[in-house]
Amino acid sequence: MAKSFVEIKLFQVKPEETEQFEAMAEKMSADQMKWDGCISIKYVKRFYTIDGIELGNPPRELTKVVKCVKYYSYWEFDTKENYGKAIKLFFDLYRKDLQRLLISPFDISLGYSLL
Repeated sequence: MAKSFVEIKLFQVKPEETEQFEAMAEKMSADQMKWDGCISIKYVKRFYTIDGIELGNPPRELTKVVKCVKYYSYWEFDTKENYGKAIKLFFDLYRKDLQRLLISPFDISLGYSLL
C-alpha cells in the first residue's frame, strides 16, 4: 500500500466561538472530502488529558477553558500534488472566516504516513 500525504492542522479557537467553529467544520469537511485525491478528513475537539493520571487509568476530562479550545484536523491525500491544489482551495474559501474565530493562525504539520 502506498503511503498517503497527510496534513495535521491545529486550530486554537476563541472560547466564545466554538459553536460557530463546529458548524463551520461540518461544512468544511463535507467540501474537503469532495476534492481531488482526498482520502479522508476528520476534525477532533480536545476533551481529555492524561496529565496527572496514573497510566492504565482513563484520561481525565478537561473542566475549564484556559485561553482557547483546541481542535485538530487530520486530512489525508493520495499525493502531495493533490494536497497542494486542495490547500489553495481551502485557504481561498475559508481562511478569512476562520481567522475571525482563532486566537492565532493555525499551525500546520505535513508529511507522509508511515503505514
